[in-house]
Amino acid sequence: MNDNRQQQESALRSWLVGEFLLIALLSAALALWGAYPSLPSTFDLPMLLVALDTAIALASALVSVLAGVRFAVDARRTDLLLSVGFGVAALSMLAFEIAPILGGGAIGRPEAWTGLVGRILSASLIVTASFARGQVRMPERAIFVALGTGLLALLVFWGGAHALAGTLTGTGGSNDPTLLLTIAYALLALLYLGAMVGFGLRFQSRLEDLDSWLALAATLWLFSSLNFVFKPLMPGEKAALGDFLRLLACVLLVVGVWRAIRAAEFGRAVSEERARVAREIHDGLAQYLFALSTHLSMLRTGAKLDKVLPRLEEVAALAQQEARFAVLALSSAGGSAPFDAALRRYVEFLCADGKLEVDIEIDPEIRLAPDEQIEIFRIVQEGLGNVRRHANANRAVLHIVKKGSKRMIIVRDDGDGFDDSHRDGERSAGQGLKNMQKRSASIGADFVISSKPGVGTTLEVSLRT
Repeated sequence: MNDNRQQQESALRSWLVGEFLLIALLSAALALWGAYPSLPSTFDLPMLLVALDTAIALASALVSVLAGVRFAVDARRTDLLLSVGFGVAALSMLAFEIAPILGGGAIGRPEAWTGLVGRILSASLIVTASFARGQVRMPERAIFVALGTGLLALLVFWGGAHALAGTLTGTGGSNDPTLLLTIAYALLALLYLGAMVGFGLRFQSRLEDLDSWLALAATLWLFSSLNFVFKPLMPGEKAALGDFLRLLACVLLVVGVWRAIRAAEFGRAVSEERARVAREIHDGLAQYLFALSTHLSMLRTGAKLDKVLPRLEEVAALAQQEARFAVLALSSAGGSAPFDAALRRYVEFLCADGKLEVDIEIDPEIRLAPDEQIEIFRIVQEGLGNVRRHANANRAVLHIVKKGSKRMIIVRDDGDGFDDSHRDGERSAGQGLKNMQKRSASIGADFVISSKPGVGTTLEVSLRT
């Protein structure tokens, strides 16, 4: 626990130091350009601007998709807002800043202002995401509805901008829009400041890697907006240093979101593996330990030692074999010899009283992966256990052979059988059959059970080679 806390504190300190150095560096650069206005801060290169805007739009779209993938898994409000926010940014840039130039024309004032409003709307969604909590109750269409609403709002603004084109040129009838631009970029800077603080606080409380990347990106967006506050430019007018900072922020976010998705996949894999280990302990070793406890209780209540002791020895030996097999199955070791030995040992124990005879045929050329071994062992265990308990069979066969392109596991008995035309009824709803079906599905195998009254039952599991 102490080691984990120390690691968390170390991660937080590292992030704080990095954030402080970034803010100091960007502040120094901003002060330098402010003190020396002669230093170049804009570039009258139309194709450079198009290239930057295209790269920013593509990076924003990728972040939107990746955040949408996270939302599809966890349905968190934060991921929904991030996906929609970056989606709005990408689509508004494509429609109002890139498409007009690629179409051979120029960006008009209505398009430029709509693109800027798209940035403000995107920033508003991102800062809201930094303070959002909880999950969305109906996530199926939430992204499409929210994204459609945002784009509709931009289209409405664009239509209004065309109708009021004269008032968007400036104030008091002037053609200079500097004041309005300064206000717009100041609002952007304020929003990104909130996002930087919000994601910083999230990282402090949760220590999720993605929050640190989002705080870092928000810092870059903040100083990008401040660059435009001091030297306001209409979108599409010239390439500026702030555009490079915006691009850098988006690239860093692509890396951050991708890392977050990989971490989430790893966490799910670990959780699933823990659940599988718990299931194996419950289905296997715990059953033998219960049998040991039962026989010891029989001794305590006066049962004769010479009758109980052989059973205790058998159960103890089987529990030891089970433990060895579980270790094998949970490791990465290959080969099938230990698996064969475990199956034969189980059959020996099952048939020790002579009430059931089981013929075993295992093709030595067949190889099973560790995860296949444990699932097949459990299926055979369940199948032969059902034969012993319910089928009234005298003989059964266990074959693990190759047929064509498939590896077949077959358990067949000569017992009472049942009418398999009613397999959807109560009999087939037993937990044992459901477990075998789930185990087969978990390793990509086909599971078939067939039976006829008075003839017996056949269970087949087919694995592709």
